[in-house]
Amino acid sequence: KGKCPEDAWDESTIELFLHELAIMDSNNFLGNCGVGEREGRVASRLVARRHYRFIHGIGRSGDISAVQPKAAGSSLLNKLTNSVVLDIIKLAGVRTVTNCFVVPMATGMSLTLCFLTLRHKRPKAKYIIWPRIDQKSCFKSMITAGFEPVVIENVLEGDELRTDIEAVEAKIKALGAENILCVHSTTSCFAPRVPDRLEELAVICANYDIPHIVNNAYGVQSSKCMHLIQQGARVGRIDAFVQSLDKNFMVPVGGAIIAGFNDSFIQEISKMYPGRASASPSLDVLITLLSLGASGYKQLLKDRKEMFSYLSSELKKLADAHNERLLDTPHNPISLAMSLKNLDENNDAAVTQLGSMLFTRQVSGARVVPCGSVQTVNNYTFKGFMSHANDYPCAYLNAASAIGIKKEDVDVFVKRLDKCLKTYRKEAKKEKSVNEISNSNTGTEQPED
Repeated sequence: KGKCPEDAWDESTIELFLHELAIMDSNNFLGNCGVGEREGRVASRLVARRHYRFIHGIGRSGDISAVQPKAAGSSLLNKLTNSVVLDIIKLAGVRTVTNCFVVPMATGMSLTLCFLTLRHKRPKAKYIIWPRIDQKSCFKSMITAGFEPVVIENVLEGDELRTDIEAVEAKIKALGAENILCVHSTTSCFAPRVPDRLEELAVICANYDIPHIVNNAYGVQSSKCMHLIQQGARVGRIDAFVQSLDKNFMVPVGGAIIAGFNDSFIQEISKMYPGRASASPSLDVLITLLSLGASGYKQLLKDRKEMFSYLSSELKKLADAHNERLLDTPHNPISLAMSLKNLDENNDAAVTQLGSMLFTRQVSGARVVPCGSVQTVNNYTFKGFMSHANDYPCAYLNAASAIGIKKEDVDVFVKRLDKCLKTYRKEAKKEKSVNEISNSNTGTEQPED
């Protein structure tokens, strides 16, 4: 049926299935005689086993989705994977999606492929409207495709950074709709940035006849992000949305899914990919989804949502204990942020030092964001880089509840963060005492910072 089975398959069944597909490829025929330049020869038996003897990859030189005659098994693997992934995207909340394909590139390059496909439809266009999100790969995806990003600064609403819809529309009018390749929006992001106002952006794109590409990097795991895409497509225009395989399906880095609501446009994107492609990302995600089953993946989504609530409550308790606060970002369903005002006010280097302390204590993924850092990316200078705004009111720390997170991950993280903050406070108190003694001995006061 081309759908993800409801119940998980055991490992031996999956391996039998893969071996049956692999023996359909010509390089695995017993009497095969290859005289071409690409005959699926592999020098290492270990490498052959690692890939289940799928050596030919997917697609043909002109189309990544095309069937390869001498690799019937690999071609079937590719078709099945795309079909199963489409089923999972529908299950996750985008029910009217019509087509998708797995591409062996991470999210940034997959976005570039989308922009390059649009180039042929809009030859005059040179600009991409981009509500700011401080993440390098999505910014570089536009530069690599040869377009000029038009950065739309976010607006601060409470603690949240949200899309400036009026600024987007004003910029479209100023530049001219025909000169704009697309609007490049974002769903999944680090708090206090929250998902873009996709419905409003989709309506603007429909009104001005401008394509709309959504960076949904790790949004498949969030019912809220997927609902935004579904609603955006219902009320306005969304041409394609791109998501990472590793972030949403817990497979090695190296693949993404390009999906959309117009079957012919998604096919155009797949045909834009030059040459054949590695089958590894397709193989990884198919094995994973067969080993989970639809019910297993739904359970992972449910567990992630519960862990988000748990992480939120534990981080709030910790923030209160250290005279900080959990930033109020109700529109972000994956990422949380805790203020670091006390560290920032006492010592400029203290915020980044906390990040180093956590990393050396084997806490990965937590982002510590100081105020006022400046960074240049491809000749574009961002003030307040990593905070998604020029002047966010405070320094903060990020933590995310992503798919696969366990209760013990949250407990260990909170415990280690608590210890780091206590260590810093202890050292700061000690330094203050030393300064006071020094001042009393010299009879002078320390000048204020």
